Amino acid sequence: MEESLSESLERIETSHNSRSDAVMESLNVALVRSVGDPGAVMLETWESWLLAMQAHSAVFAATDSDRETVTCKIRQEERHLATTGPQTYLNADTWLDAFYLAVICREATRLDMLAQIPVSLLRDFGGTLDEYTYAWVETLQSFWLRRDDLRTHLVRAVDLSAPEHARIVDAEEMIKLRYPPIMMLYRYLRNDAAGFKEALADAVRWHKEYWTADEDRAHNILGVVALAPLAIACLAKANGIPVEVETDYLPEALLDFAWRDEFDA
Repeated sequence: MEESLSESLERIETSHNSRSDAVMESLNVALVRSVGDPGAVMLETWESWLLAMQAHSAVFAATDSDRETVTCKIRQEERHLATTGPQTYLNADTWLDAFYLAVICREATRLDMLAQIPVSLLRDFGGTLDEYTYAWVETLQSFWLRRDDLRTHLVRAVDLSAPEHARIVDAEEMIKLRYPPIMMLYRYLRNDAAGFKEALADAVRWHKEYWTADEDRAHNILGVVALAPLAIACLAKANGIPVEVETDYLPEALLDFAWRDEFDA
């Protein structure tokens, strides 16, 4: 898998297939690393999460229509990516992963960039996602940019994450995976430490329930880390809200940003 990722990164400057592969493979490599190093205490594990963040952010940075190329740092090398319009891999789900990864890596500059990506671009990827997804993207963008419409988007995201609105994902996924990070952010915004603790515990419990419900899910690498809850927990911890839930689904070194100042991302 790592060899395939390296090959994708070699062609990421001009190949859309390679960009799509790099996004998927980089996250998978980080998750595989986390199986053997659930606390993310090894340097190689942190490097894999950093690389996933770099790859995800780079493909969205390359949507800047005002430039022919953008320069992005990937694996400590400057890559010059040709800019592009809508692509299948530039969808709202990928944007959410990019946002979560940038939060986990405390990458404010990349978060600034991601928060400026037009939702219209994400809608034009050529497929269909539940409307909740776009409401949640707009919520996170408004949150990061400190816009006045945050409450409006948050309420809409809560409403659209109700299971009866699920069309693409099933009701179980909506309840156990999609809704919990929204409630975590709500508690965070209210500076409700007790409520946040409860929301995080619920998110981890439902994540475990979902990904251990049957053998197929139990072997799916996407269940190794609770990516969205981890990201919101990183926000909370960085801003003084205690995070007291201990679980391999929330790698401790990522939560604590233990590798700060070790790399120039």
